[in-house]
Amino acid sequence: MGQDLREKISVLSGAAKYDASCATSGSDGFKGKGGKKFGTSLPMGVCHSWTQDGRCVSLLKVLYSNVCKYDCAYCVNRASADIKRASFTVRELAELTCEFYKRNYIEGLFLSSGIFADPDIVMEKLTETAKTLRTEMGFGGYIHLKLIPGTGDKMIREAGKWADRLSVNIELPTEKSLQCLAPEKSKKAIIGAMNDFSCLSREMEETKQISKFLPQGKAEAIQFAPAGQSTQLIVGATNEDDRQIINLTSSLYNKFSLKRVYYSAFIHPGSYAHKENIFDPRLPETSGPPLVREHRLYQADWLLRFYHFEAGEILPENEPFLDAHIDPKTAWALKNLDFFPIEINNADYETLLRIPGIGAKTARRIIESRRSRSLTIENLHRMGATLKRARYFLSAGGAYIDRPDDPVRIRRLLSDADGAGLQLPLFEF
Repeated sequence: MGQDLREKISVLSGAAKYDASCATSGSDGFKGKGGKKFGTSLPMGVCHSWTQDGRCVSLLKVLYSNVCKYDCAYCVNRASADIKRASFTVRELAELTCEFYKRNYIEGLFLSSGIFADPDIVMEKLTETAKTLRTEMGFGGYIHLKLIPGTGDKMIREAGKWADRLSVNIELPTEKSLQCLAPEKSKKAIIGAMNDFSCLSREMEETKQISKFLPQGKAEAIQFAPAGQSTQLIVGATNEDDRQIINLTSSLYNKFSLKRVYYSAFIHPGSYAHKENIFDPRLPETSGPPLVREHRLYQADWLLRFYHFEAGEILPENEPFLDAHIDPKTAWALKNLDFFPIEINNADYETLLRIPGIGAKTARRIIESRRSRSLTIENLHRMGATLKRARYFLSAGGAYIDRPDDPVRIRRLLSDADGAGLQLPLFEF
């Protein structure tokens, strides 16, 4: 590997590491026609790596180029930043992905780019890389491409043919914030790209259903980004509260059927550029990234996607922020103690999901097990329930561990106040 290519890898992988939208679940591999292929993409996702600051990185995660004509205040790659610039060629990046896979370094590619030209030109380079991997090099592993806002639906359609997942970053919660920190970007263009993907995805799905009834040999293999689309939102760069973010998230899931919304705690560009003198009056002064807030938003997001909570249940109008000391599900339970205790031998699935300490898998096990027997509290631990939290909110055959009588007491017992605001260390020194 030449020195020039090594330098490009160093620059462009480092420039990509703060993009959190790197999940790979939801696809079982590229099913193109013809020839041998190598690489696989399992439904549970490709390999991830952990950076020193605790972020999960999907390998190989790089930018095509960190040259960017936009000057977004929060971005280390902004046009005015005094950083080293580099760009891959399509062939370099495709060969690099294959070589890294064959060495067992990676199982997939996560590819984004700075906006170095017109959106369609940038998107064309990303798509060409994926197409080269699929058609010329036989790569069957996971590919995630970033959609460039302003890209036409023709280019989105082409990108979806070769990628497992597409994503377009919404960046900030409101148009006002976007205009303040990233005035060259347009929320209309971002939402437009999401909508174009959503429409194309539905169109492809309908075509796929029709093709099942065509005579054998006339039905074409149809694939369009089978792992769907996702987006990323920066938390803490502007003054929106958690309630605004959760309402936006709920709206995005409902309108565009997104697979995931990712939350990235704001990190000042001076921190990761190692330049303490970087100053922009548009950016807030922070003591560090709001990691606890990011964590609580992910927990609230989980409630929206898997526990059938409404946004207004998680944070009503009089509560702008999530509780830093207890998880959102427990916080809801403490505000609704009249809903508890729940008798696990009688409650339906939706009701079981409301019990803190009981997840979707455990709720299904409870439903299945009680068909043949009456459950006791002793059974719950073996089914995966976290009794440290669940003990205050359930009964089994009329038996209790601890009654839900005092929300202040229960909150004190379940609170992680001593660790709030800190990220837990990997090791104790």
